[in-house]
Amino acid sequence: MSMPTFAEFQQNNILRVENSLKQLIAPPTVAPYRLHQAMRYSTLNGGKRIRALLVYATGYLLGEKISLLDHIASSIELIHAYSLIHDDLPAMDDDDLRRGKPSCHRAFGEANAILAGDALQTLAFEVLADTDTSPTNKVNCLKLLSQASGSRGMAGGQAIDLANTGKKLSIAELENMHIHKTGALIRACITLVACLKYQPQDDAYKKLKQYGDYIGLAFQVQDDILDETSSTEVLGKTQGKDIQADKATYPALLGLKASKELAQELHDSAINCLTGFDHKAAYLRNIADFTISRIS
Repeated sequence: MSMPTFAEFQQNNILRVENSLKQLIAPPTVAPYRLHQAMRYSTLNGGKRIRALLVYATGYLLGEKISLLDHIASSIELIHAYSLIHDDLPAMDDDDLRRGKPSCHRAFGEANAILAGDALQTLAFEVLADTDTSPTNKVNCLKLLSQASGSRGMAGGQAIDLANTGKKLSIAELENMHIHKTGALIRACITLVACLKYQPQDDAYKKLKQYGDYIGLAFQVQDDILDETSSTEVLGKTQGKDIQADKATYPALLGLKASKELAQELHDSAINCLTGFDHKAAYLRNIADFTISRIS
């Protein structure tokens, strides 16, 4: 039996994770009504679902149960949704637009936005704790997602970003920031699935983790490129916001041409990490291609 095309894989699994999220987040008819409305507004508003797709692609490669992958993908998407709500707040990146709609604090007020982010974060760990796997696997997954989300991961990366606004960073410093801010959660999409089958010292685990590292950075480099070359309408968020906020970006440090070359190098390194895996790694290769070719 032939594998579904990548387009079919995308469509099927985006639908899966969105159906899962709809069931996991309380409906707006349940009190507190405004809070649940804000949570659903910010989570069920489209997006590429690249993080969920990485979970499903890794799970396909390793032969994991689809119902288990639904929980892992949903937990990561919930963390991602919370992070976007908080990133857009006036005290953070102060953005009025997200995925082509008013950002959560613009639609529901700042207090409700903060609470919605908080509630989505805690729901993510509840979902992961309910995953149908062994207690050891649950603990490992919870630990990996906690690390990816906390001060040594995404939150730490945001703190580094805020502390360095208006400052000129080196490429190494910029890479360190994005390894935490963007890369940590993307890497977790791979490692939360890989840890179900492998130990951290296993060669296959290390290769998949490295793939996640390269994809995370490639994703950010492409984001920085699009912030300069795309439009608000296409991006669904304010174009040129990083430049306006005087933030360090890859094009600002390297120029557009060199940034595009770096994205391609990171893509190639990610693909090389998959050497030795069979044809079922095709979707991970497809996602690497998509990461640097996307236009939004």
